[in-house]
Amino acid sequence: PVMIFSQLRGSCILLAVLPLLPTASASIADLLWGAAAGVALAIGVTQLYQALALGKMSLVAPVTAVLAVAFSGYVGALAGDRLSLSALAGIALALAAIILIGQDGAPKSTCHNDTTRASHVVPIALSAGVFIGAFFAALKQSSASSGLLPLLSARLTALVVLAVVALSRRSPLRVGRDAVWLILLGGTLDVLANVLYVLAARHGMLTIAATLTSLYPASTIILARLVLGE
Repeated sequence: PVMIFSQLRGSCILLAVLPLLPTASASIADLLWGAAAGVALAIGVTQLYQALALGKMSLVAPVTAVLAVAFSGYVGALAGDRLSLSALAGIALALAAIILIGQDGAPKSTCHNDTTRASHVVPIALSAGVFIGAFFAALKQSSASSGLLPLLSARLTALVVLAVVALSRRSPLRVGRDAVWLILLGGTLDVLANVLYVLAARHGMLTIAATLTSLYPASTIILARLVLGE
């Protein structure tokens, strides 16, 4: 329910903003790349939330982010990204930073339950990272003249995928009243982040844009410290 309502919020914002932006022209290929990005978005972010619910943020966040960089970087190399030595060194430092950001000061647990839980969480986090990287790569393939239309295609496709999953599982689409404003805020920030990524990817290489975007664990952990007291 959180994923569906946050995606719906983001789609509504895009639909409201598009008429205010310069006219864009999207080809069928642009919309199909957007749809492919939407499928990856629906699967990847759902798995990310699932992994965060099951495991520790210090494990899930860096694993997911590093895989997103690795996958999108591989696609970028196939698409012709040619990085300088300084850019490659920067990406290596960013990957190290992603891993270090997620470390906490808690003593390592030897509890069998924690170990078993981690063994279940890591594959989900790895899969989430690949799908999020695929989302980055698919949006990059859209043309600059298409504006934000591929992103709208992605959001609407993600919404359809999530709705089909919810119907097939007969999941109740209910959320607590206290959570509504958080979902609306999350959906707003999510679509804003997507728009900024599209602009960044259109002005630069996929590998660099995806690497910088994947530093998101930093803001997550800072907020966890300030808001949740972790």
